[in-house]
Amino acid sequence: MLLCRRAIEPRYGKWTLPAGFMEVGETTREGALRETVEEACARVAIGPLFTMIDVPYIEQVHVFFRADLLDLQFAPGEESLEVRLFREPEIPWQELAFRTVAQTLRLFSPTARAASSARNVQAIELPARLAQAGRP
Repeated sequence: MLLCRRAIEPRYGKWTLPAGFMEVGETTREGALRETVEEACARVAIGPLFTMIDVPYIEQVHVFFRADLLDLQFAPGEESLEVRLFREPEIPWQELAFRTVAQTLRLFSPTARAASSARNVQAIELPARLAQAGRP
């Protein structure tokens, strides 16, 4: 898996899949491709939708596609401190930036892939500690 260590807030220094907000007028696939180039300077072929995760308490939907690296030429973009490939046992689980990224990576494991469909649609609820504090 190609992961980027963030050079921006939120979660500066944490690892994430290449991702970001869509630009006006682009499709989700175009946004995924653009963000991968911007964050990882990587050439990829965007594949099928892999996960779509609702995050209603921050009014977002996170969409992740499978992609194939076209070559091993990648480097940190402006928003990344470091970019590298990880095998599943090497994933820095405690250093991942976002719950949606962790959930997507868990679903990509060989065991989870064998047990699920090609597309995973889920929701991540507001953490109980934040709900009790009355904050999103």
